[in-house]
Amino acid sequence: MKPITRIASALIALGTVAVYPGLARADNSADLDCKLKFSLSTWSAIYKHSEGSGTVTCEDGKSMRVNIAARGAGLTVGKSHVDSGTGRFSDVHRMSDVLGSYAQAEAHAGVVKSGTAQVLTKGTVSLALAGAGEGVDLGIDVGEFTLSRRN
Repeated sequence: MKPITRIASALIALGTVAVYPGLARADNSADLDCKLKFSLSTWSAIYKHSEGSGTVTCEDGKSMRVNIAARGAGLTVGKSHVDSGTGRFSDVHRMSDVLGSYAQAEAHAGVVKSGTAQVLTKGTVSLALAGAGEGVDLGIDVGEFTLSRRN
């Protein structure tokens, strides 16, 4: 095999592992289907701060109440809230996998009706969020979205 062909093959393999990390490990435990229902209030003026709560429910019948905190910075201003938001986790093997801090990047705009749709990542676990609410907001920001167990 030519050196160029070997390099190309190695790059394709590396790219596949980067894009589909779940394929790289042995599939000895099935993914657990977990969903999030949440409410979230946000204000921002360069610094963005969100707080809320929700419930994670998994297909195995278990559920857990969670607190939500998100902080970020960017070119952003506004105040909004989302009620009855939803989220879906991927690559979860046990419910505790959903807890922790997710990387977040968002572009948002809304007047009176406001909403969110974004995908967050934490290692191999991803969280796709969607929700609609009310408020006024405009901007782009990056930050951290944290789920913690609520008592």
